[in-house]
Amino acid sequence: MAKARRVKAKRSPGKALVRVSRGVSPALLADVRRLIDAARHRVAVAVNAELTWLYWQIGTRIRRDVLAEGRAEYGKKIVYALSGQLGAEYGAGFTRANLFHMLRFAEAFPEEKIVYALSRQLSWTHIRLLIYVENPLAREFYAEMARIERWSTRTLQERINSLLFERTAVSKQPEQLIARELASLKQNDLLTPDLVFRDPYFLDFLGLRGEYAEKDIESAIVRELERFILELGTDFAFVARQKRISVDGEDYYLDLLFYHRRLRRLVAIDLKLGKFQAADKGQMELYLRWLDQHERQPEKNEPIGLILCAGKSEEHVELLRLDQSRIRVAQYMTELLPRALLERKLHQAIQVAKRRLQEKDRLLPGGVRDGVRAR
Repeated sequence: MAKARRVKAKRSPGKALVRVSRGVSPALLADVRRLIDAARHRVAVAVNAELTWLYWQIGTRIRRDVLAEGRAEYGKKIVYALSGQLGAEYGAGFTRANLFHMLRFAEAFPEEKIVYALSRQLSWTHIRLLIYVENPLAREFYAEMARIERWSTRTLQERINSLLFERTAVSKQPEQLIARELASLKQNDLLTPDLVFRDPYFLDFLGLRGEYAEKDIESAIVRELERFILELGTDFAFVARQKRISVDGEDYYLDLLFYHRRLRRLVAIDLKLGKFQAADKGQMELYLRWLDQHERQPEKNEPIGLILCAGKSEEHVELLRLDQSRIRVAQYMTELLPRALLERKLHQAIQVAKRRLQEKDRLLPGGVRDGVRAR
């Protein structure tokens, strides 16, 4: 009878790894992993920075020839010829499309110092989205917000598509004040309410159709809290729903209470089913004063209020001088308008707001407003 052959079992690599790791302390393994991950991150940042810097230099060099020639057609010809030569020598990274991106990069950001900072803070994919934002102030706004709030490229694209800059209060200010706020954001990471709050807010994701009550909006917001916070901004943290506020034995209920980490203040949100009314201001002032007295920590800033309503009158807002208070009024949309119509309405609102500010400036002594002389 033939002897049964002994089959040697193959050793599983996974089991071998487990056996080896049993002799390694968890602290040592965790520390080494951290070192490897940190080094990989530094390498990725350094590679991105060098590539971005290279692309800007190439774009600047091409731009110099194009400007010297003074003809757009010449620019196309030189890019086509250059991409053919570089593609043959260096591969797919130097296609016509990429060279045009580099040229546009140099046109949109001509200052070397700004490019140097951008290259260390944002990826080339971020920058490719930014360079096609036509308004320089909007472009700077998106760049700084992407940096400070750590937006992914997908989030940046969504913010640009949703006209976030045009929906912020700061976009309705004179250009000198916008530039000053952005400079403060860039130098000190200092966010202001005008950079944070927007109008309108898009709440189409709540799925509200037909007739609904204020409590339906509130319930839908709580149900879709994560998406609501994304629409508000990344630094908002949820605190409470139907916050009870007791004054002289009488109870009031604030719809939603949030905290904004960078503004370092509580944000009270009151939901209104109809249009904004003058009485809404008094109600919010009561909430804010109560929160200031009973909820604000000593090192935090004063609470701020946001009244979200289905519609609003700019004249009401102006007469009540809400722009000089801690109360913001914004419209919400449960169904989105077509982009072209929304863009037109937002630009009209911005122009109207700026005209009103210019009229106010002319009435002030010396034409000075908030420390900036009107032109």
